[in-house]
Amino acid sequence: QVQLVESGGGLVQAGGSLRLSCAASGRTFSGNVMGWFRQAPGKEREFVAAITWNTRSTSYTDSVKGRFTISRDNAKNTVTVYLQMNNLKPEDTAVYYCAADHTYGSVYLPRKRNEYDYWGQGTQVTVSS
Repeated sequence: QVQLVESGGGLVQAGGSLRLSCAASGRTFSGNVMGWFRQAPGKEREFVAAITWNTRSTSYTDSVKGRFTISRDNAKNTVTVYLQMNNLKPEDTAVYYCAADHTYGSVYLPRKRNEYDYWGQGTQVTVSS
């Protein structure tokens, strides 16, 4: 059974940092693009960041460039993807979702929700002003 499980969310003051983790299991994800999305109340789910299987390429939405960093650890049975979030702002408040693309070995970094095939349940990030 495929599972993507996010952790690390919480409440933080503006300017603070959080590190999100996503553990992906149930199939081999070491060759797949992994991404992070977020959804604020009343808004559409939006792309945040993505990383290729070999970590050579990353992509970020403009609003998080320079503040967020995506990384991954391709262990044998469980791939873990991280999102280091620094200098957090109130507008970063959202539920953050981990996602995985089904295409093996791709170097294309999707930014659309429907380009990802597997999703976690999300973790809440709240940034107070």
